[in-house]
Amino acid sequence: MNNSFFDDLREVVDQFMKQSGGKMEKDFAGKLLLPAMAVVAAMLAFSSFFIVPPGEVAIKTRLGSIVDSYSEGLHFKMPFLESITKFSIQIQRANIKTQAFSKDLQTMNAHLVVNHRIQKETAISIFRNLGPAYVENIVDPAVQEVFKAITARYSAERVISERNALVQELNVEVKDRLTKKEIIVTDISVVDLDFTEQFLKAVEDKQVADQQAQMSGKLVEKAKRDAEQQIAKSRGEAEALRMQREQVTPSLIELRKVDAQLKAIEKWNGVLPGYVGAGVPFISIEKK
Repeated sequence: MNNSFFDDLREVVDQFMKQSGGKMEKDFAGKLLLPAMAVVAAMLAFSSFFIVPPGEVAIKTRLGSIVDSYSEGLHFKMPFLESITKFSIQIQRANIKTQAFSKDLQTMNAHLVVNHRIQKETAISIFRNLGPAYVENIVDPAVQEVFKAITARYSAERVISERNALVQELNVEVKDRLTKKEIIVTDISVVDLDFTEQFLKAVEDKQVADQQAQMSGKLVEKAKRDAEQQIAKSRGEAEALRMQREQVTPSLIELRKVDAQLKAIEKWNGVLPGYVGAGVPFISIEKK
């Protein structure tokens, strides 16, 4: 029953469309076709051009084959047949985190920053040989390998004390390796370098022990100097006494006695003592 109703309704609609809607359908289709063609034409027009901004280079490929490289500006390409891949020729920053071991097998975690760039003249070669992901495929592994090889030649203490020399050596070796790949490395920085807590504690204890040893050495040196000064002083005093003994003669003794008597006379007030010797009194003579 339901099916017969819908079938009858469909027949009525078809007859109505045949009688009065044929012309309307053509007009409606014509009105839709023109805007659709305009939209398609606009899309084709926009997709026929590409813009390369300053600091970039574009590689155009046609059906998988490299056509050419293009500098900044507006350029033409064939829609659907040609595609564009852009590379930056400005200095780029690559953050690389890695783990390495020192010569004495101490673990270190390093954060490296590699500033690099490519040239327009080598963009096609890099695109063909290395691909757009050349940083992940070439730069990152090369830097990690060189860094690990260099740190393996340094003890952990030298890595800390001679960090500048390590960074300089890293720059030289990485630049030499990546230049062969047509990648220009401007500089590499080691922005973070961490050791294990056990190693840092051992280094701190060693520094404290070294400082204490240096302080003890200074105290020993001071004691030696003081002893040497005391010995020199004693020797000087003994030498002075010896020279004085050599200069003492009977005449000098008599002269000293006379000096003593003269000093006693100078100090005498003119009054004779009441007793001398074994209790014998002096006779006092009064002046009149």
